[in-house]
Amino acid sequence: MNERADGSDVRMAGLARYIFTAPSWPRSLAIIVALGLLIDGVSLRSGDTYPFFGTLCFTVPAVLATFLTKPLLMERGKVITWNRSALLAAAGTVFAVIVTLFSVILGQSALLPLTFAIAMGLVFGLRLLVIAAIADYRLSHVVMPALPQSAFGVVFATLSFGQEYLLLGVVLHLVFGFGCVLFVWFVERPLNKGFHISAFNFINTFIEHMTDGSKSMEDFFRDIGEEVSVPQVSLAFRRDGTRDILFTVPNVHPGPMGEIGGGNLTRAVYEAFPEEVLTAHGCSTHDFNLVSASESEKVVAAVQDSLEGLAYSPLAGPSRRTRVGSVEVLAQPMGDALLMVSTRWPQKTEDVDFAIGMAVMAEAHRCFAHCAFVDAHNCMADVASPVHIASKEGNEYLAVAERCISDSAGGAVHAFRAGAARVPLPFSREEGIGDLGVQALVVETAGQRTAYVLFDGNNMVTDLRPEVLKAVRGLVDECEVMTSDSHVVNTVTGKNPVGLHVSPDILAGFAKQAVEEALADLGDAEVASASAACEDVLVFGSNRISELASTVNAMLVFIPPLSLAVLLVAFLLSVLAYVVIV
Repeated sequence: MNERADGSDVRMAGLARYIFTAPSWPRSLAIIVALGLLIDGVSLRSGDTYPFFGTLCFTVPAVLATFLTKPLLMERGKVITWNRSALLAAAGTVFAVIVTLFSVILGQSALLPLTFAIAMGLVFGLRLLVIAAIADYRLSHVVMPALPQSAFGVVFATLSFGQEYLLLGVVLHLVFGFGCVLFVWFVERPLNKGFHISAFNFINTFIEHMTDGSKSMEDFFRDIGEEVSVPQVSLAFRRDGTRDILFTVPNVHPGPMGEIGGGNLTRAVYEAFPEEVLTAHGCSTHDFNLVSASESEKVVAAVQDSLEGLAYSPLAGPSRRTRVGSVEVLAQPMGDALLMVSTRWPQKTEDVDFAIGMAVMAEAHRCFAHCAFVDAHNCMADVASPVHIASKEGNEYLAVAERCISDSAGGAVHAFRAGAARVPLPFSREEGIGDLGVQALVVETAGQRTAYVLFDGNNMVTDLRPEVLKAVRGLVDECEVMTSDSHVVNTVTGKNPVGLHVSPDILAGFAKQAVEEALADLGDAEVASASAACEDVLVFGSNRISELASTVNAMLVFIPPLSLAVLLVAFLLSVLAYVVIV
């Protein structure tokens, strides 16, 4: 794995610093009222000729805008929270005060009408942009919701500056409105040209997902997606008189976030089968994210078809560990298949590229009919880049796999028993725990017990794996700890590993319980293996996440100078309009 934190996942996660939560609306209103009273107090002490200018021209318009923006948007079928509406009004008031008082600071009080008119034009432009971003990307639909604060400000200012001031206010609204249209056109162009999507519409749908769980983001992913055909290897355990077990390894990615795309793939697979289903993490990066939750149905259908008419074997072999460089694999032959669970613990472990998985499975086919190759995904220190083929780490995966395959060939010669269990955890997605909690599969053969512990979550902190191994010591001879890489626990970034919010020793206790219940569930078993061909599955596409993240980050670089240029032009036009009108 590339140890440099410069992959697409890292760049996409870096965008999270632009996300924040709006404070409660009473706090924002308190700031608005305080600013107005402060200006009034300073004006009265200095004997200013504009009494109560702060309250009339700053506070009252901002309060009216706070309570008018939401209903005006609701008329157009869009939503903004009271907290965001108040925060937007407060931010507009702060900018308006700064711009308006600029003339006073320079000792040019005679220019106060001009600076206030510019401030109102700027407030209109800012509100237009923000509401377009968080509520409705169509500028023509947000003009009225964006207008109240600046419009009321200009109207109340006529009480101090005279009726002719209305014309200046209207002209500057047009100037800054045109500047916003120009700014939006420049911002939209890169994503529109490269991906045929609207940047502001994408932000709208992202916020809708964050606030009410909307899945409209999937429409964007469909537009940029491409169809792929990937294998999915499953091990089906059959037992008399007790529940059967299915261990399956998909090679699509359970992301990108929340319920969007394949974010909750593990639960979708679990609920589709009567067996106790453990869905481990195969070899796939975010390029193989499902574009919509409905695509998981194709995966489920392919696995169901592959399980029909299987030939079961009563034989398995003991597991063994092999390490080459930083990569360690626990391999165990079962019937005509080989189960391989790979990890780089204690070094950072992130996604393993699809090409590496295909190379391992192709190599395994010289000795086994099927190969279930699992990326344990069990060590996160930070969001990191995936492992690609031909890299140093990629070559270590291939080398250790080749050794495991050779050592395991012909090893399935013993009768075996298998047991499985699932323990729901009393923790939330926000605490890093997916819907399935923790599961355990135990295979007993030739006097050896091997446990496969699977947390439903996206990676785990470094300390959790050794805690689990210590907890199950004495219960089993070998154990590997995995995560499903379920992104249902992620809403903004890819960093919410198991054990970050819940102490590893507590989680290890639940893992021990799962192993104990799996041991109690042990029964004579037979195993059959199958490789499903998941065809025409629509995923993000090769390098699309990297391209999208790179485009967005490039946009963020040129937005500040572009904003400055637009503002300078708007200010110059405002001064020209003032000279002509006044």
